[in-house]
Amino acid sequence: MKIRNRNEGGEKIEVQMAPMIDVVFQLLIFFMLTLKIIEPEGNFDINMPLGAPETSSVTDPDLPPFKVRMEADPATGALSQLLFNGQPMGNDSTAFQRLNLEIFKSVNALKAAGPEALEKQEVEIDPDFGLHYKNIIEAISACSGKMVEGKMVRYISRIKFAPIREEN
Repeated sequence: MKIRNRNEGGEKIEVQMAPMIDVVFQLLIFFMLTLKIIEPEGNFDINMPLGAPETSSVTDPDLPPFKVRMEADPATGALSQLLFNGQPMGNDSTAFQRLNLEIFKSVNALKAAGPEALEKQEVEIDPDFGLHYKNIIEAISACSGKMVEGKMVRYISRIKFAPIREEN
């Protein structure tokens, strides 16, 4: 098979460079004019600590959190003892009502110190590992407030949990 030479006269075809250079310069000018130069947003070269323990969110050292301790029966996971600041509240169906009453008394004592003390007050809930969740929810509800005539009366809004106790 013979390959035909299309340029039979032996002339060399020259590529015109002037139009290509013109197009390149026009594109360069176009991109330079449409470029929006913005300042960098900031220095993001920040070294953050990894897994640092959270410090207490209460800023007033004179205001320790109310402590609610809930002990569980190891065999069943049922509530065996409810304690508020070391005082036993029992383990029956009225234990959370007694807890709510003690929180109410403590909140009323704090109101005399001023509204800023009440806003800073926290409750620390310390449940056993195997405790049923319904008991934890009841403790949160008892510490948060009480329903009066269909309206929620808020006692404390800052509730935190103690570090997890390992299963025995």
